[in-house]
Amino acid sequence: MVAIRVADLHKHYGEIHAVDGVSFSVGEGEVYALLGENGAGKSTTVEILEGHRRATSGTATVLGHDPTDADRELRDRIGVVLQSSGVEGEFTVREVVELYSSVYRTRRGLDEVVGLVGLDDQVDQRVGSLSGGQRRRVDLALGIVGRPDVLFLDEPTTGFDPAARRRSWDLVESLCDDGVTVLLTTHYLDEAERLADRVGVLAAGRLIAEGTPAELIEGISGTVVSFMLPESVAPADAAATLGAVLGAEVRVSGRLVEATVDRPTSTVHRATGWALDQGIELEGLTVKRASLEDVYLQLVERAAAP
Repeated sequence: MVAIRVADLHKHYGEIHAVDGVSFSVGEGEVYALLGENGAGKSTTVEILEGHRRATSGTATVLGHDPTDADRELRDRIGVVLQSSGVEGEFTVREVVELYSSVYRTRRGLDEVVGLVGLDDQVDQRVGSLSGGQRRRVDLALGIVGRPDVLFLDEPTTGFDPAARRRSWDLVESLCDDGVTVLLTTHYLDEAERLADRVGVLAAGRLIAEGTPAELIEGISGTVVSFMLPESVAPADAAATLGAVLGAEVRVSGRLVEATVDRPTSTVHRATGWALDQGIELEGLTVKRASLEDVYLQLVERAAAP
């Protein structure tokens, strides 16, 4: 069964096409990660699905309902974790969870909610006294308190320490095991690779790629060779010079050099040979399989090219 369906969706602000003909669907119990740079259209798409914005044209349905005109039947079945919340800091965690839970006909108990998000020890602390990561856990608690069938997660782990991020991933996976559908936006590509059943990549309001993380990674077929440039080499000159040396397209970010190649052994041989000729060390030399982040960067670069 399809929980979320988007077909030829458009959202225009005058001459600006924030969403420009986007189509995708998300099955029940699936995690779909919508990725894109700031301004790519992902937040606008999600806000239309949450019912906060009205589309210019096209269709968007959540659990068979048009979210723009949704009644309580839909509101009772969705949870939303916004990029930033407006929870009043004078409330305690207990008070805000109980307040939000009161609007749902089906709800989780306080102890269950704070246990799931790891706020057991902070339940009687005021929200305003919590750290940024703890406040983000409050947002997550409010998103799941109503036992949603569809959960919208907008940058849910911003401000989390590594251990808290891992626990939140476990929580999302357990929710999906219970049949919850998740639409995720995140700038953490390792998070999308870990959680998402399928990924959609947006650029300039259009969906430019879609598939499972494995399918997208296989699509660029390659191994990533990377190293740090020494201070004696100017980054501005590195891309052309090293592209010729390595026989591959090179990406330079600051002092980090990356190349996605099909023959990593010969590439490493060329790189180290060049370094020996120059009398320099290649610090941080690594060889690893391509990741979803590598795919994403290539797709966005291609979309931005003239």
